[in-house]
Amino acid sequence: MLHRLSKYGLICITQPHHAWLSGQFARAWGNEQFGEFVPKEEVCLAAEQHDIGWLQWEQQPTLNPQTGYPYNFTELPTEVHVDIWSGAKQLAFPLGRYATLLVSLHGTGLYERFTSWQNSHKSAEIVRDFLNNEYVFQQQMIDILKKDEYYTPYATGEVIERNKKLVATWDALSIILCMGKVGEQHITQVPTTNDETTLKLTLVEDKDNHYTAIISPWVFQQSEIKLVYEGRLLQQTFIDEPAMQEALISDCWVTLSTTLIPG
Repeated sequence: MLHRLSKYGLICITQPHHAWLSGQFARAWGNEQFGEFVPKEEVCLAAEQHDIGWLQWEQQPTLNPQTGYPYNFTELPTEVHVDIWSGAKQLAFPLGRYATLLVSLHGTGLYERFTSWQNSHKSAEIVRDFLNNEYVFQQQMIDILKKDEYYTPYATGEVIERNKKLVATWDALSIILCMGKVGEQHITQVPTTNDETTLKLTLVEDKDNHYTAIISPWVFQQSEIKLVYEGRLLQQTFIDEPAMQEALISDCWVTLSTTLIPG
């Protein structure tokens, strides 16, 4: 779950909904500088479903007693987070092999980039076991894809790495928007046609629940992108988990929107 603070309370956005926003970025992506990506439908599907492992947890999110709100995705204990990501490939597999590979790669990529888990011996052991299991699974998927005449060109290390970085880019863009991080943010290792670059995103709050995001360099096909998504507003903190869960299934929905424009 992602948190956005507002003057009315805390807006909660589910991980699968945030991933849907990533999928919207994928479908709008690409111009002369940033090029296309292949296989397009499979990569878009992976972007849209990259947080599929969170589906069960998001149905009954747990209470963080220190905040009185449901756990933010960055606050969950390592063992819970790893358990969620360990189950992601099984949930993604019915969607197809290529999307499943990218979902798994996104999960391992998170632990490769954000290494605070190394500070705890217990967490380190849990994460290393997870990574080793995922690496084996990923190689199995790549070997299977290489045997398929259609997927062979897309199962090379270069193509897979580019697609992995694209999914990570769309994930980062979506997180910034969902959390309403006003000000200037930078996203690194963004694939272009022939290289990589850093995106600068400046988020401005125009009015309640609407933001403008100024992006440079411009990465999309159209000259302006309008996004509409949803969250749930909690106007109080909780000490009782069932009460918090009940509040989240009540009529507490808010519609959020963001307009993307070139810098």
